[in-house]
Amino acid sequence: MSRSVNHVASRARRKKILKRTRGYFGKRKNVWTVAVNSWEKGQQYAYRDRKAKKRNFRSLWITRINAGAREYGMSYSVLMGNLAKKNVALNRKALADLAMNNPEAFKAIVDLVK
Repeated sequence: MSRSVNHVASRARRKKILKRTRGYFGKRKNVWTVAVNSWEKGQQYAYRDRKAKKRNFRSLWITRINAGAREYGMSYSVLMGNLAKKNVALNRKALADLAMNNPEAFKAIVDLVK
């Protein structure tokens, strides 16, 4: 008896990966083994960098808050400590946005916790 191979499913699997690698350079877009390796590595980078993106943004927010606080004679750590003592529930993203785009509102918050 001849060997049974499910060509329909295996071809569909290959087409799925090759469709996802369209736009890659060179053999990465059309050679199966190269394409699947580069696609899998890209998925690893994507997973890793979704986490790194959160760290990068938090770092950016802290830098902006620190720059805004120092204009009013306060450091970042003192400002955040005083905010916690006064039970002001503003996250770093909101504070950074105020420091950048609405300095008078940020000054009011700094004056509140001084």
